[in-house]
Amino acid sequence: MCGIVGYVGDKNAYPIIIKGLQRLEYRGYDSAGIALSEGEEITILKQKGKVSDLEDYSSDKNIKGTIGIGHTRWATHGVPNQKNAHPHSSEDNKLAIIHNGIIENYDSIKRMLSNKGHTFISDTDTEVLIHLIEEIKNHENCSLFEAVRLSLNEVIGAYAIVVMEQGNRNEFIAARKGSPLVIGVGKEEYFIASDATPIIEYTRNVVYLEDGEIARVNRKEELEIKTISNIRKNPYIHELEMSLDSIEKGGYPHFMLKEIFEQPNSVLDTLRGRIDPETKEVKLGGLMDYEKKLTNANRIIIVACGTSWHAGLIGEYLFEDLARIPVEVEYASEFRYRNPIIKEDDIVLAISQSGETADTLAALELAKEKGATILGICNVVGSSIARLTDAGVYTHAGPEIGVASTKAFTTQVAVLTLMALKIARLKGSITTSDYHNMIAELELISQQISQVLESEKIIEKIAEKFQNVQNFLYLGRGYNFPVALEGALKLKEISYIHAEGYPAAEMKHGPIALIDEEMPIVVIATKTGNYEKVVSNIQEVKARGGRLIAIVSKGDITVKEIADYTIEIPECSEALSPLLTNIPLQLLSYYIAVLRGCNVDQPRNLAKSVTVE
Repeated sequence: MCGIVGYVGDKNAYPIIIKGLQRLEYRGYDSAGIALSEGEEITILKQKGKVSDLEDYSSDKNIKGTIGIGHTRWATHGVPNQKNAHPHSSEDNKLAIIHNGIIENYDSIKRMLSNKGHTFISDTDTEVLIHLIEEIKNHENCSLFEAVRLSLNEVIGAYAIVVMEQGNRNEFIAARKGSPLVIGVGKEEYFIASDATPIIEYTRNVVYLEDGEIARVNRKEELEIKTISNIRKNPYIHELEMSLDSIEKGGYPHFMLKEIFEQPNSVLDTLRGRIDPETKEVKLGGLMDYEKKLTNANRIIIVACGTSWHAGLIGEYLFEDLARIPVEVEYASEFRYRNPIIKEDDIVLAISQSGETADTLAALELAKEKGATILGICNVVGSSIARLTDAGVYTHAGPEIGVASTKAFTTQVAVLTLMALKIARLKGSITTSDYHNMIAELELISQQISQVLESEKIIEKIAEKFQNVQNFLYLGRGYNFPVALEGALKLKEISYIHAEGYPAAEMKHGPIALIDEEMPIVVIATKTGNYEKVVSNIQEVKARGGRLIAIVSKGDITVKEIADYTIEIPECSEALSPLLTNIPLQLLSYYIAVLRGCNVDQPRNLAKSVTVE
């Protein structure tokens, strides 16, 4: 959601920033802009649409300058157009700002500034913020660094901002609260971005700004960081682990397809080093100090959004089934506002791909205030959730560029499986034979995912039959009910076909009214759990003329005789089946979207990292 890129050094800033904005296109946006400075003036260029539209618009403009800031905007205040695109200028045009987040009290600040004679060009909260910085800078006769600090003490909301000043080609000011910013450290040059993907090409040394911190980024000096309460902080330099290859398509037509096919390796990376090859015991170093709290927990509350919420639902089955601990799975956006009952002996577990999801962060902060132990599962090292939580586990999925999450989901489920097995083993709630059987299956799961991916061409053929439908229904039971929800979400996200997921038994309580010859139904019907009951549900669908796509265990005969189309997966235990059953649904969604001509990696209206409410 929105993207920030900045550069200050001795190189031409424009190509660095444009390439950085292209690397951030996966976050979702509707306009793009850039501010550059070579001499005394700041040149601002911005355009509705894609980064390519900005490039076209800028082709005959002045794009010189060794300092610059760029932005891709996902509209909040004001429609997507050129005037609302970032960067925004101060009244005197001496300052320029880019901003991710929302200033909640912008309206009252705007009225105050209007009374002082300020006029505004755009409908955005961001323009109000740069006018406030200008007003304080002029009134207090202070540096830009100090003006930003004082201004942010007046602001309520979330932000990641970068501000540059006319006539100063050596520095910009950056600050964050609730929205990520990472600073790349080079030799007499600095880079700044919403995440590390635009930076990795130039440096591996980065500083992650913490909430409430402001940085003075001057290419001639050491990085200077303060809090908004004026406390000086020492920058801590991290070394990036990602590679440039991991954020390129690698010959695939879309990032989403590449990431679907990366899942055998990403799951293997998630499991790597976490199962002792000799003893077969699960080792989760990030949770070692909290094993006793986990085993003694009266309740685990999982908070998440979107795909991560679906992973959390599978976690509920795992923890309750294997570890016998009561679990509640909450939408983070609802949890934070409904005055939830949280006790000190509760474990609150947040799941997020980016580690920056605003609602999930707010839910964690609430749980922390109530004294609960807060844990995290996320993919991005150094992210806000990773820093806020008491402990946690990284998924090691690698960068996920496609907006529709694929490998993040499977690796989250893999981590939840390891956690449930570890707790179950410590509690003695799983027999030794069942434990070792599941560990043995886990060690083979990566190979089995590869086997499922061999069905790609079959799934592509099925997609051809259903590319023009208007509605889809997904059904699953037990561990695979959340997979049905996730399959429906994937189809909605990238193909814009209306789809719903239901527990198969709930079909009779309403959705069965929708079933006719035009309605395709995807049923997860593996030979685990309530297989016979799912077969009965399939019979009910066929009796009403529904067009049936079934995910079945290899060698299944019963469902094959009933369904119109079947996709086989290797046999495995029910608890591990979501790691396999979700793969065909990802491919089905992908190929339907491609056949419909949709932008698979950047679906309309969506953002990869939702950093505002």
